[in-house]
Amino acid sequence: MESLKELKCIPCRGGEPALTDMEIKLYKPQVPDWQVIVVEGVSRLRRVYRFKNFLQALDFTNQVGKLAEAEDHHPALLTEWGRVTVDWWTHKINGLHRNDFIMAAKSDSLYQP
Repeated sequence: MESLKELKCIPCRGGEPALTDMEIKLYKPQVPDWQVIVVEGVSRLRRVYRFKNFLQALDFTNQVGKLAEAEDHHPALLTEWGRVTVDWWTHKINGLHRNDFIMAAKSDSLYQP
């Protein structure tokens, strides 16, 4: 399987099916620090990144934001003192898409603890 962090997101127009449990199991080993969670009935990928202070957390948030704009795929971000929580999911399909795993892998590549 190709490395997710080297792939580009493809536009999701909706109407596509969310990933199956089997597909999620195929992608999950490439983003082992991420959890598959369910929020209001919708599957998401979530990871909490830890930092030494707020400024480092804010810098990381901004880096993820720039990445999201470049790929036209946007997460939920919660920036707090010493940590950033990132949730990836695809709103148009109310679930997980390959793009979410690509963006999780790319987010990991930005992380400098």
